[in-house]
Amino acid sequence: MRTRQSTTATLDDQPMPVRAKLAATWTSFVFLYAYVDILNFFTPGVVEDILDGRVFEFDLSQTFSTAALTLVSIPILMVVLSMTLPARANRITNLVVASLYVPVTVFNIVGASWLYFYGLGIVLELFLLAVIVRYAWTWPRTERSTTSRDRESGRTRQLS
Repeated sequence: MRTRQSTTATLDDQPMPVRAKLAATWTSFVFLYAYVDILNFFTPGVVEDILDGRVFEFDLSQTFSTAALTLVSIPILMVVLSMTLPARANRITNLVVASLYVPVTVFNIVGASWLYFYGLGIVLELFLLAVIVRYAWTWPRTERSTTSRDRESGRTRQLS
């Protein structure tokens, strides 16, 4: 007769690379950004205004549509850039873009009729932007090894 032994083992919680964290957070931001706009269509009068050629205070035009596409394309591209840019450029780009999106995000509350809806969306978006800034700001650094390649002369030298 066998005695039953517990097979519960600790889960292997491997560290996630900063690049993956940033890409995942930008992806979440993009979904939230898009869904707030999509769900806004259910606000009374919004679809009628769009059919009349107006969004908020803006006339629907190629310029408006291009600006809107640009605003949503930047976070979408940040998903890819967060995974592909070299570390230094990646860190700087994430810090700059996330910081610039804070006022863009806050502007979305202007003229909103459903303050709870937009307020929640904006708070969540700002939280994600803060997470992006934190990940980028606290990007881990590695210690330089005791030897490094002198790029100009091609010689190996000791660092002091």
